Amino acid sequence: MKKKSLFLFIIVFLLALITPLTHVNAASDNSLQQVKDKGTLVVGTSADYPPYEFTVKKNGKTKYVGLDISLAQKFAKDIGVKLKVKNMNFDSLLVALETHKVDMVIAGMNPTPERQKSVSFSNIYYTGDQYMLINKKDAAQFRKIKDFKGKTIGAQTGSLQYSLVKDQMKGNDVKGLAKLNDLVIALQSQKVNAVAMEEATAKAFASNNHTLKVINPGFDIDESQTGSAIGFSKGADSLVNAANKTIAMVKKDDLINKEYIPTAAKNMTSNSKTNSMANYWTYFVKGIEYTLIITVVSVFFGFMLGTLFAIMRLSRNRLAHALAVAYIEFVRGTPLMVQVMFVYFGIGAIIQSLPALIAGIIAVSLNSAAYVAEVIRSGIESIPAGQTEASRSLGMSQRETYRYIIIPQALKNIWPALGNEFVTLIKESSIVSIIGVTDLMYQMQLVQSATYKGVIPIFIAMVLYFIMTFGLSKVLGYFEGKMKHA
Repeated sequence: MKKKSLFLFIIVFLLALITPLTHVNAASDNSLQQVKDKGTLVVGTSADYPPYEFTVKKNGKTKYVGLDISLAQKFAKDIGVKLKVKNMNFDSLLVALETHKVDMVIAGMNPTPERQKSVSFSNIYYTGDQYMLINKKDAAQFRKIKDFKGKTIGAQTGSLQYSLVKDQMKGNDVKGLAKLNDLVIALQSQKVNAVAMEEATAKAFASNNHTLKVINPGFDIDESQTGSAIGFSKGADSLVNAANKTIAMVKKDDLINKEYIPTAAKNMTSNSKTNSMANYWTYFVKGIEYTLIITVVSVFFGFMLGTLFAIMRLSRNRLAHALAVAYIEFVRGTPLMVQVMFVYFGIGAIIQSLPALIAGIIAVSLNSAAYVAEVIRSGIESIPAGQTEASRSLGMSQRETYRYIIIPQALKNIWPALGNEFVTLIKESSIVSIIGVTDLMYQMQLVQSATYKGVIPIFIAMVLYFIMTFGLSKVLGYFEGKMKHA
């Protein structure tokens, strides 16, 4: 009965957090005025989709460019605000929009009927065909859809291309990944036989890699699903209307074909000429900086909270014990990725100003605390009960017993396991890149997008993670040796 009440409490607590999200759009629409009042237009995108959106390095800094970014800049200028770009995985963009982490999404997104149920779209601003990217050596083998029977096709998860492959290539295996760069790597390493992409993007990758080729496989396209549009929160009519005015002016002056695409092509060519890894060392340095910040802060709070929950779990107080058990089991029973997304998109929807970095640190700290708690609990329980009895007989309080007798000995016993958790934390912190935290994994993906090279940035990131974890292991080993001789 007590377990049922505990689980009921957890469910009610989670519902209390989520309930406010269902009332976000209840008020009358003043979305345009809200953007004007804060003075910034926050745009969500997935900057691995040239020529729509990608990154270049200018004056040592990352700059978002592409026809979508040019259009977003035009829109921001028309409504008199500054543009702020948030880069994240494509399949996280609509979640960010729904939870008001961004004001709009522009990512070469197709306004499909399914998406229109929860998103308000602008008018179409650009239309392109749906192509396939293949290895040039397979050009004689693959020309049309029927030629791919029984083969593995890659597509970006949540995209129109993914749906097209699922619906029109039923005899094929579909491999969905969040990043196009990863799909291109899979293609080059023979993990997939082709990657479905929008025409302009496929041509962009092929033009920057002589081993790849573009083909038109002949997808049966529903015109209502083609074309790219800007996505807004459902009911944000004033923003939609303002965007449509900008799109109308852009179409009237043919700015996309005359200015935006040529500028994107120029940036892509510039990237191709300076795509040496040496030119992007500052990206990796910045990634290391943020990874270490997340790790150090999370280790501190994770240890403090873990110690607290370990003591609560060992407590004779039933409420404290129950809360500690519920927390530890719940956190250990859910993936860290889900926890990161819940903190940022869920709790972040209530606390609108919650930055991605802080959300990532909170999620990683809370996750680490559950595992640290179990490590510390096992260390405390490894101390013979006689030592507690002896210290209490000498007049020491329970707090003094834990502070001077139990914890020091337990810490010595659990140091290897605790050190392993801290080392693991460096690697697990890479998950925060999914919400746009500029850690090492995030920076690696930017380098991939900017250089059109997939494997080399991965290798560099792998070496850097090894250096950090190996260095920490040596430091922990040094203190372990000190403890043995203490």
